[in-house]
Amino acid sequence: MTKFPKPNSKRRPGARPAHAPKVTPDDVTLFGIHAVEAALANPQRQLIKLLATENAAHRLATSIQPRGITPEIVTPRRLDQLLGADTVHQGIALTTDYLPEPVLETLLENAADGQPLIILDQVTDPHNVGAILRSAAVFGCAGLIMTRRHSPPLNGTLAKSASGALELVPVHLTQNLARLLTQLKENGITVIGLDGAAQEVLDDASLSGPLAIILGAEGKGLRALTAETCDHLYRIEAPGALASLNVSNAAAVALHLVAMRRRG
Repeated sequence: MTKFPKPNSKRRPGARPAHAPKVTPDDVTLFGIHAVEAALANPQRQLIKLLATENAAHRLATSIQPRGITPEIVTPRRLDQLLGADTVHQGIALTTDYLPEPVLETLLENAADGQPLIILDQVTDPHNVGAILRSAAVFGCAGLIMTRRHSPPLNGTLAKSASGALELVPVHLTQNLARLLTQLKENGITVIGLDGAAQEVLDDASLSGPLAIILGAEGKGLRALTAETCDHLYRIEAPGALASLNVSNAAAVALHLVAMRRRG
């Protein structure tokens, strides 16, 4: 069994160890077993500092050792103090650089190979975006595109909700969504918007060829210019008592439908 250094009981509570790297506003702290394990497995992640309880360090020992980082063993209470008492950190926190942002051309190449793109129009809740990323990883998306403003940071809360998918799905941020949609269309990608008030239902869409699916924020939905720029608008058929789905559930339904259509 791998042995890690014990917590230093002589250090005053909350003090930074002398050897710890400095954390800056440009760094991000990830937490939770799945999010940290995926980040450790991602060679693009530049690691800065790893804090873990003894149990969590041993649980991820085979992921930690190849990266050449030595975890600082801390108590759960220390992690509560750093991350907040309500944070479900599962005994581990990893401080890293943010991932390098992929260029749009990378996502276009992925989409040309038949993988759908997911686009979010000012969806601000990190739990929703994390859940959408997880669905995108499950169903093999070309990437996720979000607006640079009015989108959640790619931080620990989002990464934990994504359950490791932040390391697997490229995320591109755009300043001008309408212009980007036009660029996608010029590259042969069909852009469809999900809108609860649309006349056509998603079940009737062909969903063939290079495809981008765009979803708006809950409540507001797609902005007017975004909806106007789409090639088609569809709604998800909802025969039940409630008329609409949570945005992350809507994304999962749409991606599953695309995957099933392309299987056969």
